[in-house]
Parts: sequence; C-alpha cells; structure tokens
Amino acid sequence: MLVLVAPGQGAQTPGFLTEWLDLPGAADRVAAWSDAIGLDLVRYGTKADADEIRDTAVAQPLLVAAGLLSATALGDMTPGAVAGHSVGEITAAVFAGVLDDTAALSLVRRRGLAMADAAAITETGMAALLGGDPEVTVAHLEKLGLTPANINGAGQIVAAGTKEQLAALEADKPEGVRKVVALKVAGAFHTHHMGPAVDTLAKAAGTLTPGDPRVTYVSNKDGKAVATGAEVLQRLVGQVANPVRWDLCMETFKELGVTALLEVCPGGTLTGLAKRALPGVKTLALKTPADLDAARELVAEHA
Repeated sequence: MLVLVAPGQGAQTPGFLTEWLDLPGAADRVAAWSDAIGLDLVRYGTKADADEIRDTAVAQPLLVAAGLLSATALGDMTPGAVAGHSVGEITAAVFAGVLDDTAALSLVRRRGLAMADAAAITETGMAALLGGDPEVTVAHLEKLGLTPANINGAGQIVAAGTKEQLAALEADKPEGVRKVVALKVAGAFHTHHMGPAVDTLAKAAGTLTPGDPRVTYVSNKDGKAVATGAEVLQRLVGQVANPVRWDLCMETFKELGVTALLEVCPGGTLTGLAKRALPGVKTLALKTPADLDAARELVAEHA
C-alpha cells in the first residue's frame, strides 16, 4: 500500500522548479497557474533567491504547484492514502479529488497572503528541536511560552513563538534535546498568532465546492481519515492556527498497512521522518525529474 505525501513550508530551495519545467507541457501549465493566481510561479521557482521564496505569500503557492507538477509527471496512479504536512494538505486534497488544481492554488494563494499578514503583526518564527523526550520537551516549551506547533515524531518537535521566546529556547534547551534549528519560515504558524488568518481562509473556502475524497485522506490535525470534502475544507481552514500532528499521521500509516511512502517535490523532509519512524516502509523523495523512474517503479510495486 502506497501513501503519497506532500511537504510543508521550509522545504523550498532556490531554483528547485527549474528541471521540472523542462518536462513536456510543464512550463505552460505553471504559467497558466501563475496567471490564475496573479503570482509568477515560474520566476520564483527558477530565479528567485532564498529570501524571496521564504516569503509566506510566495512559498505556499510555489510548494503546492511543485507538488502537483511532480505528481502529474508520474502518470496515472491511485495511491492507497494521501496526506500533507501543513500547506501540503492542500496538495493532498487535490490528490484525493477534493479540490481541482485551480481551486487549490486559489485557496493556497489566499492562505499565504493571510498568514503573511498575520505574521507581520508580531515578529515570530519557528525552530526544530531534535532529540529528547516529547513529554519533557512539550512541558519545557510551554514553560517558555512557546507552542509545540509541529509534533513530527521520529524525535522532532517544532516550536513556534516570538523571537524573544525562541531566543530563550536557544539559551535554555529542554533536557535531552541535541540541537535547535531555526526554520526558513516567516512566522509562528499553527499557533494562536495565526488567528487572524482563519477568518480570511474560511471566507475563501466558503466559495469552493469540494468533492469527497476518492482515496483515504489522512488529516494532520489528529491523524484521522476524513470521509467528506466538507470536513477536509473545514480542517484546512482550522489547521493554520492548530498544531500539526505528523506523528499521529505516521501512526495511522502503520495501522493502514502502508508499505511505501512517496513524497512529492520538493521531497526529503517527510521521507527523512518516515525512515526513522516507519521501519520496513520503503521511502522515496521526488526531488528532481531524475527520480521519476525510481518513483514509477515504487508505484508499480505498491500502489
């Protein structure tokens, strides 16, 4: 059984779309998406520097476009389940048939702008903590006023809060934590700091007509499979201010009997977590078109 997954913000790197746009029809497709949402995805995916694509309003549509483009390049396939980390849930909603490409990119454009506006109110950020006991780490973060915004499993928790709170974390790491790594994001996502974005996103979602998932859609709110398109949309709205529980998603993958995990472009983050948390499950990250043949073999064996 194959699960198809999509990464979240922070996975983007300068020029990561360049080779994908050389595939037949890819440049035209991305240009059409760019026109539809009023954002030059081609330029940002090929020529923009790291600071430009760190901008929330740019990074989020760029990630969804990359995920859709790389999945399409695989050809016709039906995974057993789909899931996404943070903004990757919108990509996964397309994989499941809940949204079409245009609706997804329109929604993620509104999401990125709304979250960028929310992030501008207070200077905030996020940092990954590697190692340590989850219960000890969470208690320590809460003592410092930080939110455990992403509980990713495999010994990784992401803290979010103000710059002052993150500086305090650097000086006072939880017991057992080996390293604190600042993330390439522009705000404290999946926390109360994103509250203003929820209303904006709810209005945008209200204009869409979702379909029900055609494959198992695993929500990162709690790792549960969601049966209706209406509930998927509701969760997509709420998750901008709620923690991501990727650890629970991976527990559900185990329960479903997943035998392979394929991460769409720009892959790497979720496959890294799966290698540590899902022993025996084959993993593959679609980083460049050079990975497509191996990915197709994985699909043929497990989808």
